[in-house]
Amino acid sequence: MKDISRRDFFKLAGTVAAGAAIAGIGGIGSEALVPKEAAAEAKAKVYFTKHIDAEHLLKLYDRVNSEIRGKVAIKLHTGEPHGPNILPRDMVQRFQGQIPNSAIIEANVAYGGPRADTQGHRETLKVNGWTFCPVDIIDADGDVNFPVKDGFHLKEVAMGKHLTNYDSLVVLTHFKGHGMGGFGGSLKNIAIGCASGKVGKLQVHGVKDYGKWVTGALFMELMADSGKAICDHFGKQITFLNVLRRMSVDCDCAGTSAAEPVIPDLGMMASTDILAIDQASVDMVYHLDDPRKQDLVERIESREGLRQLSAMKELKMGSNEYELISID
Repeated sequence: MKDISRRDFFKLAGTVAAGAAIAGIGGIGSEALVPKEAAAEAKAKVYFTKHIDAEHLLKLYDRVNSEIRGKVAIKLHTGEPHGPNILPRDMVQRFQGQIPNSAIIEANVAYGGPRADTQGHRETLKVNGWTFCPVDIIDADGDVNFPVKDGFHLKEVAMGKHLTNYDSLVVLTHFKGHGMGGFGGSLKNIAIGCASGKVGKLQVHGVKDYGKWVTGALFMELMADSGKAICDHFGKQITFLNVLRRMSVDCDCAGTSAAEPVIPDLGMMASTDILAIDQASVDMVYHLDDPRKQDLVERIESREGLRQLSAMKELKMGSNEYELISID
């Protein structure tokens, strides 16, 4: 493995060829790249591969799963019917099959459509091929309040009730754009994705307190509050994987209406630090030497999406300083 400091990662990302993944990582040494100040404080570790397949997903997971035990929930965005950008089912199937006592979890949505209730949601799961393992719709029997300690706005968030049945949480995220959040990474996957459809998602979107669906920095802070509640609940028994493929400017919530991705696929990441992995994913997009990144960058900035990262830092959810470690 090769250790890459965040500073040198910025330089490295500029060497990416148009349409290619991060090809230069594997040939770079380690100690010479770590700046002197890195020795003074520990950096979060983010593992990376330019390959997007089940074999490398499992290799990444092996490096971040030391605290995962008991009954395991795999939080995945399973998508709207026939969604073109959702994670490949065969890759997820092989991944899930190697995690004992695990199930995929989802929660109903708040914006209407076939996933707004449990029956329609289960039909959509069948349509999209999520039939190879149990899929637990965690708010099928209601919700339970998770406290938010020292949050920006929320004191508690209503999560799908079944979430409390699990000992550990593996957050498997399709990293992409998002119509309201700017980007959807690990934070979005749990902050919105685990909140109950009838109550929690409305809290995270600000509807309960502000009477409308809020946007901008306020929405990012509400997501951070919700994400913190989940991270605090699971403690060390939570880990994160981001897959940077088919990165439309739209979320998988958009289904078949999602804009066709133009930015090239970049690879996959894993970390036990939610801020570090989302920071590294954003950095990889921003420092890609390819003009096709501009649509996604514009989507992030027009929605004030970078506030997700600074909000997580202010809530002490992780570190935005990291070492990128190639497993290739």
